[in-house]
Amino acid sequence: MLALTRKVGERIVIDDSIIVTVVDVKGDYVRLALEAPKNIKIYRGEIYDSIVAENQQAATPVDIKAFDKFKDIKKLNHL
Repeated sequence: MLALTRKVGERIVIDDSIIVTVVDVKGDYVRLALEAPKNIKIYRGEIYDSIVAENQQAATPVDIKAFDKFKDIKKLNHL
């Protein structure tokens, strides 16, 4: 991790295509402006963490035995 000190109006350039500018500082809050190509996805940290957790849960193998309770259900005849 790289930790930098910046003042309001100062920028950080990442990989020639992403620009992070410090817009405002009030107490414990820092307001940032991010400029990046449209193909770069930018998420707030808590949203990104939620997406990762959902993807991990979706990728978890399902226990087929959990479906055994449905084996006795018969097809309904449609009229």
